[in-house]
Amino acid sequence: MLIVQKYGGSSVGSVERIQSVAQRVIKTAQDHQVVVVVSAMGKTTDQLVSLAQQISPTPNRREMDMLLSTGEQVSIALLSMALQELGQPAISLTGAQVGIVTEAEHTRARILSIETQRMERHLNQGQVVVVAGFQGVSSQDDLEITTLGRGGSDTSAVALAAALKADVCEIYTDVPGILTTDPRLVPNAQLMTEITCDEMLELASLGAKVLHPRAVEIARNYGVSLVVRSSWTDDPGTKVIAPKPQPRPLEGLELARPVDGVEFDRNQAAVSLLRIPDRPGIAAKLFGGIAVQNLDVDLIIQSIHEGNSNDITFTVERDYFTKAIAVADALLPALGKPNHSDLGNAEVTGDDTPIAKVSIVGAGMIGRPKVASQMFNTLAEAGINIQMISTSEVKVSCVIAAEDCQQAVTALCQSFEISSDCKITSNFELEKPPIDPSLPPVRGVALDIKQARLAIRHIPDRPGMAAKIFSILADHNISVDMIIQSQRCHQINGILARDIAFTVAQGDADEAEKILTQASSELGYSEIIVNKSIAKVSVVGSGMIHHPGVAAKMFEALANRNINILMIATSEIKISCLVDEDQGVEALKAVHEIFELSGDKTFIVPERAPVA
Repeated sequence: MLIVQKYGGSSVGSVERIQSVAQRVIKTAQDHQVVVVVSAMGKTTDQLVSLAQQISPTPNRREMDMLLSTGEQVSIALLSMALQELGQPAISLTGAQVGIVTEAEHTRARILSIETQRMERHLNQGQVVVVAGFQGVSSQDDLEITTLGRGGSDTSAVALAAALKADVCEIYTDVPGILTTDPRLVPNAQLMTEITCDEMLELASLGAKVLHPRAVEIARNYGVSLVVRSSWTDDPGTKVIAPKPQPRPLEGLELARPVDGVEFDRNQAAVSLLRIPDRPGIAAKLFGGIAVQNLDVDLIIQSIHEGNSNDITFTVERDYFTKAIAVADALLPALGKPNHSDLGNAEVTGDDTPIAKVSIVGAGMIGRPKVASQMFNTLAEAGINIQMISTSEVKVSCVIAAEDCQQAVTALCQSFEISSDCKITSNFELEKPPIDPSLPPVRGVALDIKQARLAIRHIPDRPGMAAKIFSILADHNISVDMIIQSQRCHQINGILARDIAFTVAQGDADEAEKILTQASSELGYSEIIVNKSIAKVSVVGSGMIHHPGVAAKMFEALANRNINILMIATSEIKISCLVDEDQGVEALKAVHEIFELSGDKTFIVPERAPVA
């Protein structure tokens, strides 16, 4: 049996901790072959970055890779010495020495392939192979050292497990596994025994950030059995359940297709509540009333407010369209004050013209800013107008006219080179894998306070506008997280227009605003509004598909704390709300509490070194 173990910076932060890791490795090596991947000790990477910045405010990226790669080399040498001192044969190897070949992209390279022969030779000789995480080499010809960026050691470990066909990959860290939320914010967060790769990918910012999405992506793509465990105990930790692996070449290991499939649903109808009051509790009242009627809601979209009002759009199965309109009409008075004076000209609208939801899905779209723009470009080139947009970490969904559905799916499969994998039956319906109805509705709650929201007002409502906007951002390597295109149309100088709002990392907000301002005269939108003081709170769970009312419960939790929702976006297994940044932590705690995710134990997490 072959086991790959990865130990983070805090696990090897001192000589004593390295010796403790050596004891654990030896125990495992008694019955198994072992490959160990380690990060730099403690805050070594921070210290190296600080040294570089004292020399240059913008150090050369190649030289940064040369510098930062030394941190892991210290760790592997010391751990190998510790193992040898205890009588265990071991050898330390850099990323280049074990044959981790990457693309020639300094400071953020992706793995192309791994040559396993040398590792296998040492393993067959009874040695523990200790590998430097976070690094590789651009090719065996020029031997340029590259680093993999944030989460690189996690990525190295899971990639090695995939290449070696290891029986299990164990990620050791300073928490006992994957928790329902960040234990620094909610000390009684509950330990999960297992979580699916899809859930883990959606919860990219979950907990103490013990696992990087790139590592989960590889585990998902190659069926790697993954376990997250504590470095300090023998507890079993959390299993990250990967789907059954499909035959996949190891060449281009981390450059697998960003999109795995195209999904669609032509049995959709949309209901919109326009110009309703923009204040805490509105979404809770609306979706609480809908849940009482046992109506299954799919997409929920709330875009940016206008003045004191907002719009909320949701989709249901077409057969329930009439009932959904009636329920929304009946609830409309309850959304205002008792005398309804603040409802103004609020209204419920719905169009029984058939619509379809078309989605691209794939773990590989994380960190690849051009994927969404490629989808929008593909639809634009096919002459298909996008009515609504909603996104998550691993899915981009567009609502279009139902009559365009077949053309859209065909074009997307061709664009993303997955035509042969689009499992379309003779009546052109997608075969979806069955969902286990016993799954809990919510696995965990995540908070991201490092985002900014940009809103573009009055974009001409014609095919290709979203494509142009997000292509411009992608060309400048700006990754977009949430994207929401509103349902409400405006008449601007006789031209129909819509608003689009989206989120980016706070550090990219100023550049994104500058780029889009320069393009405004060409693309014809009126203004750009930036808000850097936002937080995104999300709930994730594969089981919410079988539990109507999850959204209502989340909105209720926020309303009970008088927290106003600025935007809403959903996917099948995730609901995300933007709130004011200063209410982010309170929102997280409220949502975690209402879904009864707390456990009996209290977890105290030490200050953590950056993930490397």
